[in-house]
Amino acid sequence: MLSVTARGVEIPALGFGTARMDDHDERVRAIAAALEAGYRHLDTAQVYGSEPAVGEAIQEADVDREELFVTTKLADDNRAHGDVIHSVHESLDHLEMETVDLLLIHSPNDEISHEETLDAMNELRDDGLVSHLGVSNFSVDQTREAVAHSTAPIVTNQVEYHLHHRQDDLLEYCIDEEMMLTAYSPLGVGDALDEDVLQEIGDRHDKTAAQVAIRWLLQQPQVSTIPMSSSPDHVRENFDVFDFELTGEEMRDVFRVTGGLSDDLASKLDL
Repeated sequence: MLSVTARGVEIPALGFGTARMDDHDERVRAIAAALEAGYRHLDTAQVYGSEPAVGEAIQEADVDREELFVTTKLADDNRAHGDVIHSVHESLDHLEMETVDLLLIHSPNDEISHEETLDAMNELRDDGLVSHLGVSNFSVDQTREAVAHSTAPIVTNQVEYHLHHRQDDLLEYCIDEEMMLTAYSPLGVGDALDEDVLQEIGDRHDKTAAQVAIRWLLQQPQVSTIPMSSSPDHVRENFDVFDFELTGEEMRDVFRVTGGLSDDLASKLDL
């Protein structure tokens, strides 16, 4: 499996997301299917309500905890110092874990300073309850601010990123800073899959448009992605992307759908 090295931390480049599933049993089945397919990077969040399902699926799976990289995120109302500490203890109880691999600020919050939240997150890291820190839905400037306020490295910014929602400025920043850009909603809301170029490239490689969209992300430096599905067939299909590679021209063809690449970004992507 491909991995991304972010601030010295090696993280599986392809993960499994657990948002947008409401039923606990459905979540457990989907996560179990992901683990069986080979996913070793799981993404959850306090606000998703999926932490208990992640914990249950891991306990039931024939996979050692040491093989897994598990991410969770602080809810908006858990940003004050005491709320960060208390809520992460609750998250660990839900996950049935002693340590979570990566804790993110889920989104910017003007009510509480990033400095206060990050101070508490660093305290949790010092106490061994959290291994690594990151942010989500931050702009480049907000990411720089988080980096400045954290003693521990900020290893990722998790944002919406796909063919129809590019984040070129953030991608350039992450490449320059050796930070990971974690792409959620990698298939858009299904709309990206209607692009002819994805289907044409897929036909050449005997792959689906979804697999091409995921592979396009994985071949970009410092990018990981966390597709999600409640369908075991789609879970397996989304993981089956390691036996082919897009050519440089195919990578550029996908970028051209939304305007192509600047010379600077093309250079950073070696395209």
